[in-house]
Amino acid sequence: MYTAGLAAAGTPRLRKWPSKRRIPVSQPGMADPHQLFDDTSSAQSRGYGAQRAAGGLGYPASSTSSQAAFLADPVSNMAMAYGSSLAAQGKELVDKNIDRFIPVTKLKYYFAVDTVYVGKKLGLLIFPYLHQDWEVQYQQDTPVAPRFDVNAPDLYIPAMAFITYILVAGLALGTQDRFSPDLLGLQASSALAWLALEVLAILLSLYLVTINTDLTTIDLVAFLGYKYVGMISGVLMGLLFGKTGYYLVLGWFCISIFVFMIRTLRLKILAEAAAEGVPVRGARNQLRMYLTMAVAAAQPLLMYWLTFHLVR
Repeated sequence: MYTAGLAAAGTPRLRKWPSKRRIPVSQPGMADPHQLFDDTSSAQSRGYGAQRAAGGLGYPASSTSSQAAFLADPVSNMAMAYGSSLAAQGKELVDKNIDRFIPVTKLKYYFAVDTVYVGKKLGLLIFPYLHQDWEVQYQQDTPVAPRFDVNAPDLYIPAMAFITYILVAGLALGTQDRFSPDLLGLQASSALAWLALEVLAILLSLYLVTINTDLTTIDLVAFLGYKYVGMISGVLMGLLFGKTGYYLVLGWFCISIFVFMIRTLRLKILAEAAAEGVPVRGARNQLRMYLTMAVAAAQPLLMYWLTFHLVR
């Protein structure tokens, strides 16, 4: 009967209610479930970003305490002190030996000139026939500065004349449509090579003849460098008036430099012979005179050799 009663009453129908999707509640710090990618901006702000903001340049800020500890380290202090002592010793060594390789103090003497001296020296190179006193003045066994004595050798005029000669040579080559950096460099190197060859030849001759003189290498460079003044004048006159002007002006300066070198070197070379008591007509004195004349005669030849191809 119980079974029949259940059958009569019927089974209760289950009513379907619409299913509700349960959305998980996002907890603080959890990502949104609807996002495809995780948002890491908050993590950066809490992690690496904080370090970047503290550093200011994208790197973590250095610890001040670690730097202070490094500076307080006795080993680092000892290394710094040792490095400072090495630098001081090196500076002292350079100051002591610099004059051995580069005679700075001597070069200062040869550049001690002024405008008045330069004007008088150029006049002496142009008109050496009018000059009478060729003796170099001394003060306490040392020659006076060039600005006080027109007979003293200097390096200012030879250096400026050499540079001007290279510029004038470039100008001459440019007016003839022959200018090129290689040709101008060849002109400068050949002039320097001839000057060095002259100096070496004179020093070797003085050594072979055993002549004691106070001529130094810098003195020879100064005396031999005066010929560039005549070379500049000759090339400029050649550009303005052609070959006629070139030969006239260069010929004048060739004679002038010959007289200048004779009267200058004669006091430097023959004066030592007189001090040694060598007879005027002695064999060694004759060698001194021949050497002086050879050096003076080489100047006009080199002046022509280094300039004749610049004038057409």
